[in-house]
Amino acid sequence: MKAAGTTILGFGHAVPDRRVTSAEIERDLGLEAGWIERRTGVRERRWAGPDETLTDLAAAAGERALAASGLDRADVALLLLATSTPDRLLPPSGPLVAHKLGLPRAGAIDMAGACAGFVYALTLADAHVRAHGRPALVIAANLLSRRINFAERGGAALFADAAGAVLLGPTDDARSGVIGQALASDGSGYQLVSIAAGGSERPFAAGMPIEDTRMAISNGGALFAGAVHLMTECSRDAMADAHVATEAIDRFVPHQANSRIFAAVGRKLGLADGVMVSTVADYGNSSAATIPLSLSLSHHAKPIARGEMLLLAAAGAGLTGGAAVYRT
Repeated sequence: MKAAGTTILGFGHAVPDRRVTSAEIERDLGLEAGWIERRTGVRERRWAGPDETLTDLAAAAGERALAASGLDRADVALLLLATSTPDRLLPPSGPLVAHKLGLPRAGAIDMAGACAGFVYALTLADAHVRAHGRPALVIAANLLSRRINFAERGGAALFADAAGAVLLGPTDDARSGVIGQALASDGSGYQLVSIAAGGSERPFAAGMPIEDTRMAISNGGALFAGAVHLMTECSRDAMADAHVATEAIDRFVPHQANSRIFAAVGRKLGLADGVMVSTVADYGNSSAATIPLSLSLSHHAKPIARGEMLLLAAAGAGLTGGAAVYRT
């Protein structure tokens, strides 16, 4: 291995300018005032304008992370883009983001891990940096507003657009980086969150209902229970892998799926309220982007210090889940 550990060289995030309040959605859907916030914790979210693209938003977040690091862009060896809403089904969007960022020597690929995509990408980037001794940029970004079926109030209440980025670099400190991880899946929940059409199972066809190209949640209760279970168990396993007690966690940065979901996970883990990082009220649920967005916002509010212990956890469509303990 060419690096004993990894360190975070820079954080970045980007969100569209357009703010959409829950009151606005409640009026459009005929819901009583306060219905959305009571059930999800979301007061407002950001939605992209018609001329904004996923790669534009991802590149803006990556630009901030690179600028914060002061790193020579030629040194970046890998870009991993966690997204469920690429610009096109083909080609992947990662190479275009790398091009927009001026990364002349970086490999680039998309990762379709849904809400857990950032956790998976971070663990893979950490291993790549350790193996090769060169920096890796992890970006998670989504434009979920373009996949909302407004006939389903659950999705309309939650989904948002955002991007977040973390730049990892090598360090000689073996105690830094991902020191514990647990990745899991439960394919029995494959149909709980899905877009029915557009894949090879059911290709686009003339006369296809537009609703079939939008996200659908088939069983909200089962999704809630599955997400809580996966996030809780993966978090416990990651902390055990890191030989870290709950009391040692400085910041818990969960996927911002729904405030009731991550609050339940926090209670089950016995985490103190003060360590929870929550951004769902102002930014909604942007799937894989919520964790790096929250990390960047939390860092700007109170800089993450050397030696802090971060617990990251997510679960979503697939069902796919994971958790990582990162020592800064």
